[in-house]
Amino acid sequence: MRTSGRRTRQAGGLEPGRAAELTELVKYARGSIVSRTLLEGKQGTFTLFAFDRGQGLSEHSAPYDAYVIGLDGAAEVTIGGKAVQIRPGQIVLMPADVPHAVRATERFKMLLVMIRA
Repeated sequence: MRTSGRRTRQAGGLEPGRAAELTELVKYARGSIVSRTLLEGKQGTFTLFAFDRGQGLSEHSAPYDAYVIGLDGAAEVTIGGKAVQIRPGQIVLMPADVPHAVRATERFKMLLVMIRA
């Protein structure tokens, strides 16, 4: 597909100009975490995650701000030792260099957006 004389790049298998249901782009797997990178570049990343209940990402920090956008289910996001509950339609900012972790309190899908600024 060409747009304005420039070639359009497909990111993460998405088809340009077509709507996609985020929750359908990554599937749950029993006892696991599944991820799918939609975009990765110098400015940042868009990554979908599907966590089975009880699964999570252990505490770590990143040099850039990251945003968790809840898509399905529920999770607890711990940021600097403070727990925050997240559900579909909610967004949580995890500031750069602050330790954070994610634990699914039920099956949970999220979009993680990291901005490198």
